[in-house]
Amino acid sequence: MGQQNQQRHEPVFNKNRHPLQTLSLGLQHVLAMYAGAVIVPLIVAGALGLTTDQLTYLISIDLLACGVATLLQVWGNRYFGIGLPVMLGCAFQAVSPMIAIGLNDGVSAIYGAIIASGIFVIVFSGLFGKLIAFFPPVVTGSVVTIIGITLIPVALTDLGGGNQEAADFGSPMNLMLGFGVLFFIILMNRFTKGFVRSISVLIGLIVGTVAAALFSEVNLVPLQEASWFHVVQPFYFGKPTFNISAILTMILVAIVSIAESTGVFMALGKIVGKDITSKDLTRGYRAEGIAIVVGGLFNSFPYTTYSQNVGLIQMSRVKTRDVIVVAGGLLVLIGFVPKIAALTQLVPTAVLGGAMVALFGMVVSSGIRMLGDQVDLNRYENLFIIACSVGMGLGVTVVPGIFAQLPDWARILVDNGIIAGSVTAIVLNLLFNGLKGPGADPTHADESQVA
Repeated sequence: MGQQNQQRHEPVFNKNRHPLQTLSLGLQHVLAMYAGAVIVPLIVAGALGLTTDQLTYLISIDLLACGVATLLQVWGNRYFGIGLPVMLGCAFQAVSPMIAIGLNDGVSAIYGAIIASGIFVIVFSGLFGKLIAFFPPVVTGSVVTIIGITLIPVALTDLGGGNQEAADFGSPMNLMLGFGVLFFIILMNRFTKGFVRSISVLIGLIVGTVAAALFSEVNLVPLQEASWFHVVQPFYFGKPTFNISAILTMILVAIVSIAESTGVFMALGKIVGKDITSKDLTRGYRAEGIAIVVGGLFNSFPYTTYSQNVGLIQMSRVKTRDVIVVAGGLLVLIGFVPKIAALTQLVPTAVLGGAMVALFGMVVSSGIRMLGDQVDLNRYENLFIIACSVGMGLGVTVVPGIFAQLPDWARILVDNGIIAGSVTAIVLNLLFNGLKGPGADPTHADESQVA
């Protein structure tokens, strides 16, 4: 009976929606994750001194691989894919390790390490799937809240112009565009309903870009210089080489990505009304492992779940997988046609930042709702777990240099606010509640522990 209920509530496809509506919703998801996907190849290429042609390839293959990884995950068959409306993109926590490996051992060692780490995730996905016992509601709700809170500074940085060292960061023009888009999205959600409200972010980005163009704030050069077709080439940077040190580093990055993805999976499960099981997590991790291997083979990046799209699902209230299938297909198409990729780059950073404030804020509200609905907040222990984990996640985010003097391998674990906060929540829950403590069941309130 429970399985029937799960199937009844699990969204798959909406046959009543017009194809153009589905396309618009899918495009909205692409634009929401586009900046995060593109910034990684830009940083890596700049640090490694790649040529313009190599950067063009890296961006195109990255977007194509994002689409393939998303389709693998949303498929949800018996072997791999969690079957939730989830978008995948390149793992940002892999940027620093990739640069270090590339500078020390060469670019080929980067992709050897990525392939090996992907195989590691595939082989041990069943073991990782059993981690669900470490994610009761008090941990899951805290992790989702941490994810949203730690992303807010990213949104505000984009709203200011993207580069805090730039002369025009926080300029009146950037602030007008960013807050103008945010205000427009707020008005759309207040005064519109149905499909129009569900694509409020997409409309806001279009209106913001048009407004920016009127003030000559849109750069058309990438669109003019981009070619119409791009050939995918495996091992573009040469045959991969396998260095033990590099492999261990990327395996550590993969484990960190899995921990972050777990929180996103659990959040999406609550949003769409599906109970996430150990087998679901195993299939989700296995899909990520396959995506990482694909990234290595085509000289792209390791891939992980993107949390900003969770906020978009929460805001649009569209939870069916067909929208994500369209988004994944669009990413594949963009990967083959650089001209389309350049078209999406027309959206100014400040405009995108305005929309991101709303999206990341929705992730925060989703975590707060999970805590309020499923966690006994009368228990002091649960409040303490939430306080310390959220405090750690936010603290590491706003004071990133706190762990600067630790070894590189340790910084991979603690430099990321999401991971630092998540580990804190898991450890404190084990300390106060154990694997099956009252923190996971609001009916077991212990009034004697209330402060």
